[in-house]
Amino acid sequence: MTSAVRAPRSLLVAGAVVFLVAVGLVLVMVVRPSSASPPASGSGASAPAEASADVGFARDMSIHHQQAVEMSFVVRDRTDDEDVRRLAYDIINTQANQRGMMLGWLETWDRPKSSDRPPMDWMGHKVTPADGSLMPGMATDTQLDRLRAAEGRAAEVLFLRLMTVHHRAGADMARAAAGAAGTDEIRNLAAGMVRGQESEIALMADMLKARGERP
Repeated sequence: MTSAVRAPRSLLVAGAVVFLVAVGLVLVMVVRPSSASPPASGSGASAPAEASADVGFARDMSIHHQQAVEMSFVVRDRTDDEDVRRLAYDIINTQANQRGMMLGWLETWDRPKSSDRPPMDWMGHKVTPADGSLMPGMATDTQLDRLRAAEGRAAEVLFLRLMTVHHRAGADMARAAAGAAGTDEIRNLAAGMVRGQESEIALMADMLKARGERP
């Protein structure tokens, strides 16, 4: 039987050293990114200020969106009309997703998701919440109770009217943020909100007209 050829000990040692050096270089590259790498958007130097339009809009619109999602879930269970249910699903999916993005940015920027600052203070507006309506366009607690109690066509008409007002105010807020924000994230999202909500306002006007109602 032919004996196996064994590499000299010096070559084995050298190979081990080369392997360890290579592993060390990989670890350094993983732990210490290149100086050319862009800073994280949530770093203290690049995060928008607490009083900025970016932070104020993300915080306020998250609340605004939350109510739109809530109203959409309510009407979904109060009517069998496919067009209204489809609109409700679109609002739920779109605004829940956008709300998640805005809350995520607040987390990344290390900014609180709630604040003692008045709603829409970043716009220079003075808002006095009343009957659960925290900002313009938001339904009151009384209106929400009416929506929960309605069924069929009555629920459809009330939802379309409330959501039209909700969208108009939301589009106004988004338009202001698109012009005042300092981050691309908020500018782009807000501009997209304006287009999307104006399109749905027109759709809801047609749906109300088909039911012999006006916004």
